[in-house]
This record gives sequence, C-alpha cells and structure tokens, in this order.
Amino acid sequence: MSTISNQIVTAKNCPSIYCKFEMKYPRILLVQTSFLGDTILSTPVISSLKTIYPSSEIYMMTTPLSLNLVVRDPLLKGVISYDKRGDESGFFGLLNIRRRIRDINFDIAYSLHRSYRTALLLAMSGIPIRVGFSDADLSFLYTETRKRNLRQHDVIRNLSILSSEAPISSLNTDLRLFPPSKEELSPKIRKKFSENFKYAVLVPGSAWETKMWDYKGFRAVAKHLIDRKISVVLIGAKSDKIIHNKVAEGLDILDLAGETTIDEALYIMKNACLAVCNDSMSLHIASAFKIKTVAVFCATTPSLGFYPWKNNSILIEKKLSCRPCGLHGGRTCPNNTYACIKGISHNTVIDAVERLLNREY
Repeated sequence: MSTISNQIVTAKNCPSIYCKFEMKYPRILLVQTSFLGDTILSTPVISSLKTIYPSSEIYMMTTPLSLNLVVRDPLLKGVISYDKRGDESGFFGLLNIRRRIRDINFDIAYSLHRSYRTALLLAMSGIPIRVGFSDADLSFLYTETRKRNLRQHDVIRNLSILSSEAPISSLNTDLRLFPPSKEELSPKIRKKFSENFKYAVLVPGSAWETKMWDYKGFRAVAKHLIDRKISVVLIGAKSDKIIHNKVAEGLDILDLAGETTIDEALYIMKNACLAVCNDSMSLHIASAFKIKTVAVFCATTPSLGFYPWKNNSILIEKKLSCRPCGLHGGRTCPNNTYACIKGISHNTVIDAVERLLNREY
C-alpha cells in the first residue's frame, strides 16, 4: 500500500480549484451510516471525491444493510461495515470501529451522517482533517464544517460537504449503483427472469405506515398492467408480505417479498420497464437506473428533498395543509383521517402509468 503524505497545502497559488487539501495520495473516508435510501443518495459524493482527488484511495463506512449498495463501486478502495445497532453497539463497539479506522490511517474524513456518535468516533480516530455539516451534533469536533441548504434535493445537500473544494455545478450528480450480473443471482431468482420477460415493478410497502398508498390502489394498477400484457413483480421486505398478499390475491403476479437480497433487488429494478412505488428506497433505486417511475407521496412531501432524481418520473400527491406530518411520515395519521392516502385515486396513478409507457411525459 502506498505511503501517504500528511502534508497539507492550501489553495493559495494553486492553479486548480480542487487542491485545498492537496496530497499526493490522500486516503479518504466517506461516512454515511443512515438508512438505505440515504446511502443511495450519497453515492454522487463518491465520484465527486475522485474528481477532486484523482489519486486518492476512497473508503466508505456504511451499515451492514447498506454494504451491498456500494461494495461493487469501482471507485471505492474498500467499504467499512459498522454494525452500530448490533454487534458494535455501545462503548466497546465504538472502540472496536475506532481501531479499524485507525489501522487504515486516513488523511481526511467526510461525514454525511450528522449524529453525535459519528462526530465523536471520527475525533477519537485521530483523522487530521474531519469535515462535517454545521448542523451536525457535536459539530465543534470537526475541523471543517459546511452548510446544507434544506430546500434542495438531498443529492445536492450531500454534495455540499464538498462546497469548499469545488463548485457543486462542476460535479457529477448522477446516482451510482452497480447491480450483480444475472449469473450472480441465486438460481431461484435467476430462473424467474428470462431475456424477454417484460415487467413492471410495484413496491407497495414502506417502513412507515403513513407513507404507504392504499393497497387497493396498487392492486388496480397491477390489474391494469396485466391487461396491458405487462407482467407485475412485487419486491419488498419479508414484513411486506401481508400487504403483498392483498395486492396479489387472485392475480398472476410474481411476489418476491422477503425473497431477494438487496443485490438482487437492484438487478430486478434495473431491468424493469416501469416502477410504481411510495416515497421509499425503491424510488431512489429507480432513479439511479433511470427507470420510468410513478412515485406516490402520501404523508411526506417532495419539499423534504427525497423526490425522484434525474429519471423520467411523475409524482402523485394530495395537496393538504397537514403535509408533511414528519420527515419519515409516521405509524398513524395525527388527524386520524388518512386523507393523504385516501385522497389519491387509482385512476390518477394509472393515467400517469400510461403517460410514461406511451412516452408522453
């Protein structure tokens, strides 16, 4: 492994806008240990770091669940899995992950995660340059802080961590996901997806009940697609099985709830002709692969910054003064009306499906 110079050269007299932390071979740690969707929306930072530091070695620290979203990225030297809610939770877990970070001897850390634990971990790890957001917990532990504009899409908010190194407008804002090849799929999944299998992906589930459009709406959309000779595939977690059963009852639908790995879900979405989903991780996977998408927003709103990104999409929502009722929605409706869910007609979503399939949008 190359020897890394820790000498820092400021941008003064430097001909490049990308040399505030100029090093010959900087070793960089990018930290994002939040939810799966947040990890996907962080991936443009990887390519942007490589643009800013062309000779760098970039590592990313994620959760075990997010590992397979980034492990195939060719720009990453390595991925550090931090099981902060499992085997590495608590104080001794923090010491263990600190040791692993120290062993790699990083020069710079960029933290997209804003928790006090992340700030403390990076400070304890002895990384000389630690860049975080100004609204992060314990932000004083970072050596540099950057501001986020909460009115922007989360992709741009994440890239603002690099705002002192380069203009965001000069950076690549495409999402980066690398699915497995068909040969890498499990035999059970591989045999279900032939070369000529034309299908749409429906994702009716969510971790938050108020983000889930009525299953009857998804069922109506599924019927419409089947009548149109387009097969329907349902993907989701094992916990989504109940709602999947309601959507698929009596219909010729391939239900894969709890039957795919994250890798396989990437492959399935990449090869779909259409996606219909809630405000969820699947929306961001579809955006990464430029899949035509109908995104149904119930309790949450696009103003939170997690809407479809750079793909051919139509967003469906019911305008209500009570929205959003939280960053992630909630378990129950605070008003006990569920108007954001009930107010969206399946005909509106089917019309959006047709507009996308007919390339009218």
